[in-house]
Amino acid sequence: MNMPRTITCPYPLRAILLLAACLALPANAQDKAGAPVVVTTVQEQEVYRVLQLTGTVTSARSARLSPATSGLVSALQVDAGSRVEGGQLLLQMDDELAQLQARGAEAAVERANLALRDARRRLEEARTLAPQRSIAESVVKDIAAEVSQDEAALHEAEAEAGYRRGILQRHQLKAPFAGVISAKLTELGEWVSPGQPVLELVALDDVHLDFPVAEDYAAFIAVGAPMQFSITADPTTHHNGAVTTVVPVTDPNARTFLLRVQPTDPEQTFTPGTSVQGKLRLAAGRRAVVVPRDGIVRSPDGRIVVWTVDAADGGTVVRENVVTSGLSFDSLVEISSGLEPGARIVVRGNEALQNGQNVVIRQAGEG
Repeated sequence: MNMPRTITCPYPLRAILLLAACLALPANAQDKAGAPVVVTTVQEQEVYRVLQLTGTVTSARSARLSPATSGLVSALQVDAGSRVEGGQLLLQMDDELAQLQARGAEAAVERANLALRDARRRLEEARTLAPQRSIAESVVKDIAAEVSQDEAALHEAEAEAGYRRGILQRHQLKAPFAGVISAKLTELGEWVSPGQPVLELVALDDVHLDFPVAEDYAAFIAVGAPMQFSITADPTTHHNGAVTTVVPVTDPNARTFLLRVQPTDPEQTFTPGTSVQGKLRLAAGRRAVVVPRDGIVRSPDGRIVVWTVDAADGGTVVRENVVTSGLSFDSLVEISSGLEPGARIVVRGNEALQNGQNVVIRQAGEG
């Protein structure tokens, strides 16, 4: 006869409960010890207002070039985007007639010169014969007058020749300074006249930054104030500059004035017309408690909270502080009320704290 078989459980119930308690122990122990946080001590310091500005790289020299005389464009040596040196030929006009006129003027100079030399020769001979009474004194005077007339004629011919050479030279348009051609406004075969822009030239070796600034800040900006800026197309690369000019003439419509900034790195080049983003720090004229931006917690109900740490019953607990914030600058936030200098505040681990909760202070970077 088979007897009922007794089955013995290798894991009694109490062992299972003990195992569960052991697995839950770290979380319970952590709750008892406190949530890990990183703290810092708040300080009182000078408060700054940071202006976020948008401006433009502007060349110190730019010119709309036009010819000095009228003519037909026969050659264009550059196009938009061409880099040129000072004195380089940019545009040539048809100068065939001007060359002929210049040659005619030079020939007139040569004729006047020959006539003057002949008159001087005859005058010298006449003065040699005059003491011998071989020639009348009046003839000598007539020849002397002729020499004077020939000298004047030579001067006139030389002036006309110089004028014609100048006209000929003005059939060429040369770069007044080094730079880049920003616009080509004419083409081959076009008739151009003085005052008519044919090319736009922009210098690259001397640029500055121009920012429109609200007139409210005009009184707070001083020449020499430092500025940090970046090219809009490359916002991660920061450059330094200094305010060189504050033009206190406001735009009556926009209520702005011009702020001019000079980059301080002479080796860095910037393309005129490029958009830039600038940050200008202005002293607010007061000292206040400031906290790192990470120490600010914004509640859904609109409150601004800073958590401070205090010692309690041999441990450390956090207290909720509703504060009023002011200006933000350099990753810091001004606290107008609700916090005293010297308080220790939580800057990491403050996302889900509760008032009076135990915490464990850790060093920054500690796991």
